[in-house]
Amino acid sequence: MIRIAGVTLKENQLVKFALTPIKGIGKSNVREILTHFKIKPDQKLKDLDEKIIIELRNYIESNFIVEADLRRQQQINIKRLIDINSWRGIRHKTGLPVRGQTTKTNSRTRRGNVRKTAGSGRIKAAAKT
Repeated sequence: MIRIAGVTLKENQLVKFALTPIKGIGKSNVREILTHFKIKPDQKLKDLDEKIIIELRNYIESNFIVEADLRRQQQINIKRLIDINSWRGIRHKTGLPVRGQTTKTNSRTRRGNVRKTAGSGRIKAAAKT
């Protein structure tokens, strides 16, 4: 069982895929990490030495903002936008799409699955006998 930044990683996966469940570590960061440690991308995580895994853990935690720190930083950024009453902050506060998407017909995940038409949600009448 290998834990890096508080995340349990699957040992049977390739190294290039095994590191991506860590929040803040994507494909490009994995490529950078692998070139720094001269690890082949098609090598499995369980095949790495314990020494390399410890170095990998220390490198990731010191050079990247990951997991709880990244979540905290994102929340602080959103709170700052709300406090200064920017457009994006207002959209975050009201629960609407932030990046300019249309809301007339889409954005069901942000607004909730509420249909605002006359016929929506109506129970169909029973068939005549």
